[in-house]
Amino acid sequence: MSIIKKNNFNIDSDEMMKAGVHLGHRVSRLHPKMKDYVFGVRNTIHIIDLEKTVVEFERALDFIKELVKKQETILLVGTKTPLRKLTKEIANDCNIPYVSERWLGGTFTNFKIILKRMKYFKELERKKKEGELDKYTKKERNEFDKELNKLELKFGGIKNLEKIPEAVFVCDVKKDILVIKEAIAKGIKIIAITDTNVDPSLIDYPIPANDDAITSVRYILEKVKQVILSSKPKK
Repeated sequence: MSIIKKNNFNIDSDEMMKAGVHLGHRVSRLHPKMKDYVFGVRNTIHIIDLEKTVVEFERALDFIKELVKKQETILLVGTKTPLRKLTKEIANDCNIPYVSERWLGGTFTNFKIILKRMKYFKELERKKKEGELDKYTKKERNEFDKELNKLELKFGGIKNLEKIPEAVFVCDVKKDILVIKEAIAKGIKIIAITDTNVDPSLIDYPIPANDDAITSVRYILEKVKQVILSSKPKK
């Protein structure tokens, strides 16, 4: 595998290798359409061709850059348990919506219904903040708090979405295949990390990479973060 050191977004393949970006799944789990992104096999594990990763990653970052410049919305999705904290951290740093807990079926395909629930959540938050719930009994206030906690888990990362996003970034295609299906149904552009066990043809901007190692996902999301922050229109 020849090493690419410099490119438009300072993607360093040595750093990618240290982060484990190149490590795919066992040979038996290969999706046929990922063959073109595989460099070889090591100890029954497929090795992802980082030259091709760099090309596809740059393409994805170019797209993200244009989205941000046009002030369009990207939703970040990472619901796999080890990735939840990282997903929330990156999204908050970039001030973009996110889903780090379970994906709610219909978030895209029945957005009007989801929007009503989010409005109710925000209204309940407002009432608590402004003391409008103080008139209730302690037991009733506790029930409101429990409801707020549940609503926070479901809608906390997307409560300010007023319309369906223009694009979605998915950290694990297999875990969040429902997100992919809903995005396709609604014509939402999909950017995703595609490990060797998934179908990259479902994705508009696939990034061939290890989606299991948090170091790999962090490397990719940190680059996404840099592009988002550097591309935002100056106030």
